[in-house]
Amino acid sequence: MEIEKYDLAVIGSGPAGYVAAIEAAKAGKTVVLFEKENLGGVCLNKGCIPTKTIIASAEKYRALSHMADFGINVENYSLDFSKVMERKNSVIEKLRKSLETLIKSNGVKIVMQEATKDKKLSEERKTLVYKTSADEYFEAEKAIISIGSKPREIKGLEFDHKFILNSDDILNLTTLPTNITIVGSGAIGTEWARIFASFGVNVSVVELAEKLIPNADGEISKRVERLFKSEKINFYTSNSIKKIDSKKVILQNDKEIETDIILVATGRVPNSYELSEGETLVGDAAGEIQLAHYASKQATNLIKNWYKGEQTNKFLTPAVIYGYPEIAWVGETEESLTKNNVEYETKTYLMSSLGKARADGDTTGFIKVIADKNKEYILGAHIICKEASAILHQFSILMENKIKIKDAVASVCFAHPTYSEGVSDVLAQFLK
Repeated sequence: MEIEKYDLAVIGSGPAGYVAAIEAAKAGKTVVLFEKENLGGVCLNKGCIPTKTIIASAEKYRALSHMADFGINVENYSLDFSKVMERKNSVIEKLRKSLETLIKSNGVKIVMQEATKDKKLSEERKTLVYKTSADEYFEAEKAIISIGSKPREIKGLEFDHKFILNSDDILNLTTLPTNITIVGSGAIGTEWARIFASFGVNVSVVELAEKLIPNADGEISKRVERLFKSEKINFYTSNSIKKIDSKKVILQNDKEIETDIILVATGRVPNSYELSEGETLVGDAAGEIQLAHYASKQATNLIKNWYKGEQTNKFLTPAVIYGYPEIAWVGETEESLTKNNVEYETKTYLMSSLGKARADGDTTGFIKVIADKNKEYILGAHIICKEASAILHQFSILMENKIKIKDAVASVCFAHPTYSEGVSDVLAQFLK
């Protein structure tokens, strides 16, 4: 029996797996990476990238209805949903090929087979041995298990993949429904609500919590309620589905909703795995923060600790919900600070006051910053506006490096006109 030997084996090629493989290879280690489906994991194939590609189409389609405000007359435009989905598939395929090139260029061996641990051989050889579906054997001193997650299923709304769909199923639609009910208003639910509303679908969102986007700061949730109303997205908070009668959904408050399909967007659960000594779970499978950028950072930190001796702290994880306008936050919310009896100060800057926003016709939203009671350091930042995902990282850098508010305002010259000027303007309020 021939067994190939490596320093590190990585099972799963999502944002945690492929980053870990590349970082270990850069540290001079021999690495084999196993993938049973497609390179890129959930993020590239079933999450971030396909969804954001569809959002790009939805936003361009939505923008056409506002062109007259800019002196541009557009008539008789129409939507070809099949081409939207074709473009999504094309983007995924191109990124897969780029990712394959990147991984291989760093000296990582890619094995496109399912790999399972051979417990008997592992015990005999006192190391880790994996067998592929092609009966090939690989030995490694250490292993990273990054096998991802799957859509969360809830009782009474079990997936049939036709009427009751999960976030994987929704990416395979070939035609748009007339009506859709979305269960859950987290990132997945909110993004799809905006996509379908932009395409002219009647959307209803059902949320068990008291507010939309439960993890967001309260002011963000209130603004999203206003946005949903303006986009004619129906929403029902503190509610759930009590009964399904044919294509009619009956809520706990007895509200009846006609629907063609139901999207259950209540998050994801880690795929299970029985760990042995020398194996470490990372990414979604670890059951911590289920975000691609967190998975990548977690993997990078792990490899640094293992092979480079560098100790790294758990970083502030930014959260972004895409669509118009973008929603982004990092750090503490007012609710989390109040719960822990922490005193704080807040300042808010309205985008309607910003020159670039006025010029672009994108004045919706605000930048809200939470600081400590002495108004020295930023504790949290919450943004809802165009380019919120980009603006947010300026706060992340200030927070991660513990830069005082006064120093941030005094030392940086912000270009005019830009959305980033809002960062300077909201922080300046703390110095008055």
